[in-house]
Amino acid sequence: MPSAREARDWAAAGGLHGIGDSLYTPFSGRDGDDIDLDAYRALVRYCVGDLGHEMLWLTSGLAEWWALTTDERKLLVEVAVDEARQVAPSTVIQACTSSMSAKEAVELTLHAQRTGADICYLQTPPMELHGGEGALRFYRYVADRTDIALGLFNSPSSGYVLTPDEIARIHDEVPAVCAIKQGTMHYAASAQIHRLAPELVIWECDLIAYRAGWLQLGILGPAQLGTAGYLQETPDKPMCTEYWRLIWAGELTAAAAYAEESGYDRLMSEVGPWYTGYPGRPGYFTHWGEAFRYAASVLGLPLGDYPHGRAPQGLLPEEGKQQIRRAFENAGLVQRSVEV
Repeated sequence: MPSAREARDWAAAGGLHGIGDSLYTPFSGRDGDDIDLDAYRALVRYCVGDLGHEMLWLTSGLAEWWALTTDERKLLVEVAVDEARQVAPSTVIQACTSSMSAKEAVELTLHAQRTGADICYLQTPPMELHGGEGALRFYRYVADRTDIALGLFNSPSSGYVLTPDEIARIHDEVPAVCAIKQGTMHYAASAQIHRLAPELVIWECDLIAYRAGWLQLGILGPAQLGTAGYLQETPDKPMCTEYWRLIWAGELTAAAAYAEESGYDRLMSEVGPWYTGYPGRPGYFTHWGEAFRYAASVLGLPLGDYPHGRAPQGLLPEEGKQQIRRAFENAGLVQRSVEV
């Protein structure tokens, strides 16, 4: 686990590398009030063991962090670290410690630090925020009270998107900050971020940037900081792993051809907007937990007995389920249940 002082050297040396799986939370019981920890352990084993993915991204948007109690978030980090270290000791553990208060973000970050996480990510604060100035104070507040590598998670789901200038200032003034998941789907901003803060390891969620060679140009880093790669392949058909192996090797023409021939591009397209879009609120970016979990169920991945997201998330309509299932059937990725 790199300290805050070591964070940038660790990141520059390739501490962040490979596919990083953002895990859903397997809910169970009435209204999903409980968590199925056996299912969660099985999911961790599947990602770092069966699929061989190098990193985990814990308790973030896909996990519905806003619907979890502080104790639940701590428990999920503890369980994931324990399970991953048993199966694949070198797994890079990324914990999202965002919260509705700076004090609780510190509490969660210190807990992740003590538990053995490698880096903690703080989403752009989703509470009432006084722009870049308030965000800088927030990140500085957490960094001053912890001793672990920190990353930014710039997501429109926060309600405020940091500009490249604001990101560069945070990087300049908070030495622990060494990476960013740039979730705005606006890759031109990543080029500007890199010009202003060239040491910052950037994961660009608009994947066209990687086919354009931005990794090879040094603009982007060799890691998927928090994605759902485990919903894009199976051990028998490792489409995601092979595609990104080609991208990271700089074989961009071969990667594009593979994505077409394997059905990888088709899967990503045919799933449609259900993971991050809610039709009752056009233009709103969300992490629709039930959509991710439904995709997981089609793949036979372990779930609790409550398939929906906790309130206040809406229920996934039948139309969404049918579209997701068709996409996975067309990709040949439907498989038998993973053992819990």
